[in-house]
Amino acid sequence: MAAPTTELLCYRGITTSPTLSKTLSLLSSSFPIPKSLSPPILRTPSLSLHTCLPHLPRFLSRLSTNDFNISITDEQEEGEEEEEEEVGELVNESDGGDDLLTVDVDDLEEDARYVVQEFSSSLSSQLRIEDEKDDQEEVGRKQRRQKSTVKSIPDHLLPRVAIVGRPNVGKSALFNRLVSGNKAIVVDEPGVTRDRLYGRSFWGDHEFMVVDTGGVLTVSKSQANVMEELAISTTIGMDGIPLASREAAVARMPSMIEKQATAAVEESSVIIFLVDGKAGLTAADEEISDWLRKNYSDKYIILAVNKCESPRKGIMQASEFWSLGFSPLPISAISGTGTGELLDLVCSGLKKIEDPEDFAEQEDYVPAIAIVGRPNVGKSSILNALVGEDRTIVSPVSGTTRDAIDIEFIGPDGQKFRLIDTAGIRRRAVVASSGSMTEALSVNRAFRAIRRSDVVALVIEALACITEQDCKIAERIEREGKGCLIVVNKWDTIPNKNQQTATYYEQDVREKLRVLGWAPIVYSTAIAGQSVDKIIIAASTVEKERSRRLSTSVVNQVVQEALAFKSPPRTRGGKRGRIYYCTQAAIRPPTFVFFVNDAKLFPETYRRYMEKQLRSDAGFLGTPIRLLWSNRRKTEKEEGRAATRTQANLVPRDKKLELAT
Repeated sequence: MAAPTTELLCYRGITTSPTLSKTLSLLSSSFPIPKSLSPPILRTPSLSLHTCLPHLPRFLSRLSTNDFNISITDEQEEGEEEEEEEVGELVNESDGGDDLLTVDVDDLEEDARYVVQEFSSSLSSQLRIEDEKDDQEEVGRKQRRQKSTVKSIPDHLLPRVAIVGRPNVGKSALFNRLVSGNKAIVVDEPGVTRDRLYGRSFWGDHEFMVVDTGGVLTVSKSQANVMEELAISTTIGMDGIPLASREAAVARMPSMIEKQATAAVEESSVIIFLVDGKAGLTAADEEISDWLRKNYSDKYIILAVNKCESPRKGIMQASEFWSLGFSPLPISAISGTGTGELLDLVCSGLKKIEDPEDFAEQEDYVPAIAIVGRPNVGKSSILNALVGEDRTIVSPVSGTTRDAIDIEFIGPDGQKFRLIDTAGIRRRAVVASSGSMTEALSVNRAFRAIRRSDVVALVIEALACITEQDCKIAERIEREGKGCLIVVNKWDTIPNKNQQTATYYEQDVREKLRVLGWAPIVYSTAIAGQSVDKIIIAASTVEKERSRRLSTSVVNQVVQEALAFKSPPRTRGGKRGRIYYCTQAAIRPPTFVFFVNDAKLFPETYRRYMEKQLRSDAGFLGTPIRLLWSNRRKTEKEEGRAATRTQANLVPRDKKLELAT
C-alpha cells in the first residue's frame, strides 16, 4: 500500500507536512515566534508523510534551542547602551542534513573583533609609508603633551604666532620643531613653502597656533632673480598653457606668496622674524625688518637667528643682526638649541584666554575631508570656494600646492569639518624622472592626507575625464577604507550640454572607475562657485553612512535573504560553504565578519554577490565595506558533544555485530 502523500511546507530548511503544521500552530500560540523566524514559506514537491516524521525532533530542538533561548548583545561603539537582539542560526537550506551547530554569540563577537584587528594590522603593513614610524612617535609625544593640558580650546580661538623671513632661512624646520611633528616639507632649496600652514603648539600652560609662511621677497629684486630664488619653473607643468598666460602666472607667484605671508602676520599677535646666521645679514633682511617696524609696530616681534648650532659661535653670528633694531636670539631649528628660550619669549607676548572653564568639554568628532587628484584639476579652487577666501594659492602652474593644508570649516547645517588641500599626485615614474625631491615629498604628504582623512573628494577634470592616474588614486582610496565622492570640476568647459550629458558622463565614469562604483558624483565649477555646496552635502552624507552600524539581527536577516536567493556553489567534491553567523564588528569603514565552515568554499564572485546584497538592502552609499570570512572554531562543548555522539553511534553497531555472530 502506497504511503499517503500530501503537500509539504519548507520552513527554515526543515520539511514539514500539514500534520506537523498543526504542531507549529500550537507552538506559535504558546511561544511567540521571533521576526527572524518569519521568512516567506516556500512550497516544495509532495513527499510521503513518513519521510517527514524523523524531522520533527530536530525541528522542535532547533526551535527550543536556538530561536527561543538565544539572545545576543550587539555592542555599540564608544560606550553606547547594549542592545539585545534575538537571532537564529544561519544555515544553508540545501545542507539541511548536516548536524545542528550551536552558536556561542559571545565567543563569536570576540572572535570578530580579533579578526578585524588582524586585518587592520595586515593592511597597515601593506600600506606603510616612509617615515611613518617617526611620525607616529612624534604624534604620540604631541598627544602626551596635549593630555597634560587642563583645557581643550578650539583652534580658531587660540592666539597665533607667525614665522616670517626671506626664503630658505629654515622657517619650515622651526615650524616642525615647535609643533613637534613633520608637518611641513623641509628641503634645502628656496621657495618650498607657498601657502600658510598651521600647527598646534604647547609650552607650559600656554597653548597657541604656529603659522608657517612662504619666503617674503622685496620689490628691489628683478623678475629673473625672483624666479631663480623661488625656483619657479617656466616649463614643467605648463603644457597646453598659452605663453602669455604662462608668463602672467609666473609673474603673479611671488605676490601671491607674499599675500599669504601678510595675512599670517596680520592675524598673529607674536611674530618670529627668522634670519640665517650662516649667510649673515642681507639686504632682504633689512627690508623685511623695515616693513615689520613700519606696519606692525604694535605686535610683539622676536628676531631669531637660525642655523647657530654652536652656542659659542652663535653669539658671534647673532651680533651682526643688532643693526636691524631687534634683540637677536641665536637658535638652531634642526638641533633645538635655543628653542626653549624662544618659546619663553613667545609665551611672554601671548595673552591668556579668559574663562578657560568654558572650553573644558572635549570637542565632538570632527570628520576630515581630503581633496585629492591629479595636478591642475582645481583642488585649491574648490577649497577657496568652500571657505569663501583665498586661503591657498591658485595658479595654472602645475605643482603650486606642496604642503597638505588643513582648514577648519563649518557646513550649512552647523557640522564641523576639517578640509585638507593636497598637492597634485602624478605617476611615480614621472615624479622620479623629474628628480624633484620637493614633488616626491608633496606626493607623500598627499597620500598621508588620504590616510588621516575620513572622506576623500577625488577631483577630476571634466574635459580630461578619467585617466590611468585617477584609477590608481581610486584604488588607493578603496584600500585605505575611506569614504569617497567623485567631484567633476570645470563642468562649464563641457560644450553643448543637455539633459542627457550628465547621464552619459556618469556612465563613462562608472565604467572606468569600477572600484568606486559606490561613490556619489558631484558636478561643479569651483572658479564660479557653482554647485560647490553640494560637495559638503555629499561628504556629510558619506560620513554618516560610513559611521552607521547595523544591529546583528538586521545583518543576519539580510544574509538569510541572500542565502535563500542564491546559495554558495558546490565544489567538485560536493562540498558547499555554510554561514553560521554574521555580525558588524567595526565602523569607519563598516566591517562585517562571516563565520563559516571553510572560507575557501566561498569564491570571489559569491563574496561580491554578498557585498552587493548588503549594499542594496542596507545602503552604505559612498563608503567601502569590508567582508571578512573566518573559519568558525569549535568550542569545548561542541567537541565534547561530537565525542559523545561518536561513542553513541558505535554502540548499536557493536550490538548488531554480536547478533550477527
